[in-house]
Amino acid sequence: METKLYNLEINSDPNDLVSVEEFVNMVANEAGFEESKLPGLMLALTEATTNAMIHGNKKVVTKKVRIQAEFSGQQLVFRIKDEGMGFDPTQIPDPTMPENLMKDSGRGLYLMRIYADELKYNITDEGTETILVINL
Repeated sequence: METKLYNLEINSDPNDLVSVEEFVNMVANEAGFEESKLPGLMLALTEATTNAMIHGNKKVVTKKVRIQAEFSGQQLVFRIKDEGMGFDPTQIPDPTMPENLMKDSGRGLYLMRIYADELKYNITDEGTETILVINL
């Protein structure tokens, strides 16, 4: 099977998350993604996109978030790239620890790890790329 690529570019505006949801629905549908797993996929992708907007692009609306989906038949790979300086994922506190349970933030990476089969980061001079791999 040939690899299919899908691309979406949005501003760092929370109102643009609707476009992300439409994009994920379209890609999942074309990939024959299991419908019962779609809410988890959607949550992981909206978390990654929100992190790119808030933490990567520092809420600068004119900065872009680029999302690429790659479907190869066996896997769906989503790449969410911001224009930020990057971060060290090992420095993010575990949201399941008692001292972090009541905090308002810090659950996004945890949720991405739950709903993706692999979670990787590629930190470049142009921004941080969050890579979610979903096995089909």
